[in-house]
Amino acid sequence: MAEEKGKITPQSQDFPQWYQDVIREADLAEVAKVVKGCMVIKPHGYAIWEKIQADLDKRFKATGHKNAYFPMLIPMSFLTKEAEHVEGFAPEVAVVTHAGGKKLPEGEEYAIRPTSETIIGHFFGKWIESHRDLPLLINQWANVIRWELHTRMFLRTTEFLWQEGHTAHANHDESMEEVMRMLNVYGDFAESVMAMPVIRGQKTESEKFAGAASTFCIEAMMRDGKALQAGTSHDLGQNFGKAFDVKFQTESGQVDYVWQTSWGVSTRLVGALVMSHSDDTGLILPPKLAPIHAVIVPIYRKTEERAAVLEAGHKLAADIREKGFCVEIDDRDGKRPGDKFYEWERKGVPMRIELGPRDIAAGTAVTKLRVGGEKVPRSLATLASDLPAVMDGFQAFLLDRAKQFRAENTVTVDSWKEFLEVFEAGQSKFVWAHWDGSRETEAAVKEETKVTIRCIPLPGQGPDSEPGACVKTGKPSACRVLFAKAY
Repeated sequence: MAEEKGKITPQSQDFPQWYQDVIREADLAEVAKVVKGCMVIKPHGYAIWEKIQADLDKRFKATGHKNAYFPMLIPMSFLTKEAEHVEGFAPEVAVVTHAGGKKLPEGEEYAIRPTSETIIGHFFGKWIESHRDLPLLINQWANVIRWELHTRMFLRTTEFLWQEGHTAHANHDESMEEVMRMLNVYGDFAESVMAMPVIRGQKTESEKFAGAASTFCIEAMMRDGKALQAGTSHDLGQNFGKAFDVKFQTESGQVDYVWQTSWGVSTRLVGALVMSHSDDTGLILPPKLAPIHAVIVPIYRKTEERAAVLEAGHKLAADIREKGFCVEIDDRDGKRPGDKFYEWERKGVPMRIELGPRDIAAGTAVTKLRVGGEKVPRSLATLASDLPAVMDGFQAFLLDRAKQFRAENTVTVDSWKEFLEVFEAGQSKFVWAHWDGSRETEAAVKEETKVTIRCIPLPGQGPDSEPGACVKTGKPSACRVLFAKAY
């Protein structure tokens, strides 16, 4: 279906087109057609990313991490040092073979950063000598290039923005504490800031990060029932320590390789926001990530009313800003109030405030939340003071609504027939089912249904652990795992 400016395709009719329409109408981004697989993140979309960055950055620093920056050009020789890592990323790597008008000598080509474990491992090898240098806790905000064949804005693009944490530790227990700590940072951020409930779990051997000993993830349900991997935390073991000779002297005087972790989230989170909360009217944003919390729309019929309405609007806006919220006054002439409402709804602003001469005379303004509420008159004297509670309530409403949607679209199945019925006609839900633990069965399920194992749930994240029979083969299974179609 071709894009039609001003129109949002209903979710029920064509979810992928709905997603593209919401991004366009909210003015979040556009496809950079002159650069294959890339996008331009527009100011409204980038403002959301900035708020994501700011919140996560505080969390990282609170847990002892420091920001650094490493080159985006990585010697190809570095990628080949960890065999599983290079094999996993080879199809996605973009390589610089010419520079300065000349072809680079063989063996001196550069990969454009697909991820930074290798180059950071190199510098860790220079910086770490003793147990006194550990733990080393580094985070990097950067861009990466992965040569994707099938792209979709925010979810999967050739270039995207992210953060990648990289840490080194003296033993495996400490590195695993870090892996789980950062997984929980991501999980708490998703739920408390994005209002997006997630399931925390471990990836299967087939789905883990290339070069990792194990990978843990948070998985969220989008409004079409599909799963989105929203963040990952990797136990790298000593794999990269050995590949880059990152050794340290232990307290007992022995020499050992460091134990490393890496973890990251990306601008994919903006896409997750769109697909977790939005509707057929447009974008819906949780207040904690909304660049604009409220918009004041002055309403008047006579020119002589304009000055008084705008004066009251600016006074209200100043009161709201004092409470720490971002507010806009839409005083554009030549545009009807209804058109303004329509535009700001599409951009996901949590609250609309209507203010006219009658409202001012009554000492009130009419407010309306983006979703889940009717028009409510509020006192001009107390509106700004009421706003923190109103925004907290809207934030909680969105999380509760997302939890309810996930619960309504999660099922437990025990037979292959039931499993197939859930995913028939292209639909998806979260399915808890037994799996025999083999790569072969996992691959067979994916081949037949395009359904993947999203994760093996951590304690408390799924059904109680219980033995059973694999839904596909009937072989013994230790616990149920999460199946879904995914982005």
